[in-house]
Amino acid sequence: MTSPTSAKPPGAVPPGATPPWRDPRLEPIREKVYSGQRLSFEDGLLLEETHDLLTLGELANYVREQKNGHVTYYNVNMHLNPTNVCVYRCAFCSFRADLKAANAYVMTDEEILARAREAAERGATELHIVGGLHHLLPYEWYYNIIANIHRHYPQLHLKAWTAVEWDWFSRLTKRPIRELMLEMRDAGLGSLPGGGAEIFHPEIRRQICDYKADAEQWLEVHRQWHELGGKSNATMLYGHIEKPYHRIDHLLRLRALQDQTGGFQTFIPLAFHPANNPLGRNLPKPSGMMDLKMIAIARLMLDNFPHIKAYWQMLGVKTAQVAQSWGADDIDGTVVYERIYHAAGSDAPQELTVAELERLIREAGRIPVERDTLYRPVLRSQSRNPIADSTPVATLA
Repeated sequence: MTSPTSAKPPGAVPPGATPPWRDPRLEPIREKVYSGQRLSFEDGLLLEETHDLLTLGELANYVREQKNGHVTYYNVNMHLNPTNVCVYRCAFCSFRADLKAANAYVMTDEEILARAREAAERGATELHIVGGLHHLLPYEWYYNIIANIHRHYPQLHLKAWTAVEWDWFSRLTKRPIRELMLEMRDAGLGSLPGGGAEIFHPEIRRQICDYKADAEQWLEVHRQWHELGGKSNATMLYGHIEKPYHRIDHLLRLRALQDQTGGFQTFIPLAFHPANNPLGRNLPKPSGMMDLKMIAIARLMLDNFPHIKAYWQMLGVKTAQVAQSWGADDIDGTVVYERIYHAAGSDAPQELTVAELERLIREAGRIPVERDTLYRPVLRSQSRNPIADSTPVATLA
C-alpha cells in the first residue's frame, strides 16, 4: 500500500522524463536562439502554433536577459488626445467620433496647456500625443500643439503623431512628410509613437482600416524619421480577425526596416479590445495565453529591437507583470488620462503611481529603472513617487 506521503498526483511526470506539454518541435528553435541565429518565417509560424507556453517563455526570457539583464523599465508619462473627431472609420476603433456626435470633442489651447502643466508639475518626463484626424482642423492646429507646449514646458519630451497622422498632414498641406517632420522637430517634437500599424498585411488591413495609410506608407514615415536621426516605436494590433501568418508577416516587415535604419526603440503588442466598435461585435477579447505568446514571439522574432513593452493599459496590470518573464523588459508608465483603449473596454486603471509600478516590477523579480522616452535612466532628486507627490526634479543619470 502506498503511503500518503509517497503517493504521486495523477499525471505526475517522473524525474528526468519529458513533460507531456513540452513541444519537441521547438528544439531546433531553441538551438537557434541559444546560438544567436535569426528565426525564419516558418519558425515564427511554429511559435504561433505551439501550445508549449513555458518553453516560449523560457526562450524569450533568455533573449530578454541577454539584452537587458534583470531590469524592467518604466517612465513617468501622461497622455494627451486633443480630439476624438476623425475622418476615418476604422472597424476596430472605439475612440473616434463624428463631428456632430454627442461625445465629440476638440480641446482648446488652454485645455491642452493645462494638461501639459499638470504633467510637468507631477514630474512627468513625457507627454504622449495622438488623436483623431479632424477634417475641419488645419495642419497648423496640430503644429501649434507641439510648438505651444514646448514653448511653455520645454522639459517635457513630446512623443507625438502616428504615421497615419503624418500621412494626413501631408495630404492636408500637399507638402512632403520629411519637410513637415523637420518643421515639427524644430518646434519641439521629440519622437514618434508606434500607433497606426494595426496589421500590415493587405488582406486584413483593407477590412479593418481601409483608406488610411497602408503598410508601405506607415513604414516609409518611420524610415524618413529614422533617416533624420529620430527614434520611434512600433506596434501591432492582434487578437481580432488576423491569422498567425499575418502577425509573423507584420513582425518581419518591422525587422527588415530595423535592419536598415536601427531607429526603432521598442515594440508594443496591442491586444484588441472588442467593446464599442463594429469589429468586436462577435469577437472575444484575446486570452491571457495569447497575450503572453505575443510578447514572447515578438521578443524572439524581433532580434534587432532593443526593447519589448508590455503595455499594462492594454494587457491589464497582472498580465503585464507576468510578461516581464516572457520577453518584456518595459511595463510603460504612469500614463494618466488614457482615452483610446478605455473607450474600447479596457478595465485597467487610468493611472499607476511610481510606487505601484516599482512594486509590480519587484514582485516579478526585476529591477525597476525609471527611464525617459529615449531609454536614458532618470534620477529623482526629491520624490520617488512623482506622479503622486509635488514637483520632483528629474535629471538624466
